[in-house]
Amino acid sequence: MAFTRATGKHRAPSRLTRRGAKAVGIATLATTGVIGSLASPALAADTEAPAADTGLSQIIAIEGDLADRIDAQADAQRHQADAVAKAKAKAEADAKKKAEAKAKKAKAAAAKAEEARESEARAARSAERARLGTFQLPVAGSYVSTGYKSSGSLWSSGSHSGIDFHAASGSSVVAVGAGTVVEAGWGGAYGNNIVLRMTDGTYTQYGHLSSIGVSVGQSVGQGQRIGLSGATGNATGPHLHFEARTTPSYGSDMDPVAYLRAHGVTV
Repeated sequence: MAFTRATGKHRAPSRLTRRGAKAVGIATLATTGVIGSLASPALAADTEAPAADTGLSQIIAIEGDLADRIDAQADAQRHQADAVAKAKAKAEADAKKKAEAKAKKAKAAAAKAEEARESEARAARSAERARLGTFQLPVAGSYVSTGYKSSGSLWSSGSHSGIDFHAASGSSVVAVGAGTVVEAGWGGAYGNNIVLRMTDGTYTQYGHLSSIGVSVGQSVGQGQRIGLSGATGNATGPHLHFEARTTPSYGSDMDPVAYLRAHGVTV
């Protein structure tokens, strides 16, 4: 009895159909990332098509190329981040260096200015000391007519407690140096007299004045006119009686010539 091949569902699948199924399986492998043991039996059993026809090597190559691109991009990003960080660190270091240099320069300028101020202050103090320590004759261009400790009946103590400068009546009498007036008025035998406390703590006295031009407590400078010469008090004629003292009182006198010479005055 002859058999004929049945048509319909018992028909064996054609090669084209098998290859279509195999392609679907490969796509599934590429999507899920499963290779080998999860492949369908039909694909594993079918050995008719060469490996190149499966497309698996192409998929692996694409995945490898993509991974390489990702790695290269990551490396580029890392390099760029490193470059930015280095540039930022360099900029910060440069800014810090500039700020330190600026601060150092400002400090040096301030120190120099302070030194200049101190130098000016020292010069001013030195000039003031020199000014205060500068003395001159109480009557310009005069000379000593009666010396210190001269003896005679003209003085109650028996000797001259100062020196007399030659001076016509009304001649200007000036402070020999800077000081403060501690006495200005009638002084008995001295007539109209003035006593100054000098800046060095000594005292000078000016007697027999015809007039007084200062008052007690007043500060006077070296060379400032304080009165006019005359012959008031115990005097035989116009002149200036000058004394140097250790206190403002009579009896504390010291050699006026030596005193003036010690202060740079030629007598």
